[in-house]
Amino acid sequence: QVQLVESGGRLVHTGGSLRLSCAASGRTLSAYAMGWFRQAPGKEREFVATISWSAGLTRYKESVMGRFTVSRDNAQNTVYLQMSSLKPEDTAVYYCAAAKGVGAFKTPFLSNEYEYWGQGTQVTVSS
Repeated sequence: QVQLVESGGRLVHTGGSLRLSCAASGRTLSAYAMGWFRQAPGKEREFVATISWSAGLTRYKESVMGRFTVSRDNAQNTVYLQMSSLKPEDTAVYYCAAAKGVGAFKTPFLSNEYEYWGQGTQVTVSS
C-alpha cells in the first residue's frame, strides 16, 4: 500500500509560480511511474504530467508544456511539479498518483493506469 500526500497548493496571481510536492509512504516510489492530474470545478479530472520510474522520462498535457516540470527524488520518496507562468485556467485541485506494473520507461497518462492517489492540493490562480 502506498500513501500519497500532496502539498504546496495556494492562491497565486497570474504569472506566478508554485512547486507542488507529493510525499509517499508505505512503499518506495522507485518502481512506480508518477503522475499529476487536476480537476477544476465542474470539470472532469485531467492529466497534467507524468514521469517514468526509470530514466526520468516525462510527458505533459499540451497546455502546460514549457510551463510545468515534473521531477522525482527517489531517495526522498517525493515527486514534484514545478509550475510557472500560471494562468487562471490552471486553477484546480491537483492530485498525484502512482502507477505500478508499467514498463520502466512508460509515461502513462490515463487515470485508470494509476493505482494510488493522494487527496489533492488546491491551486488557485487569480486574474
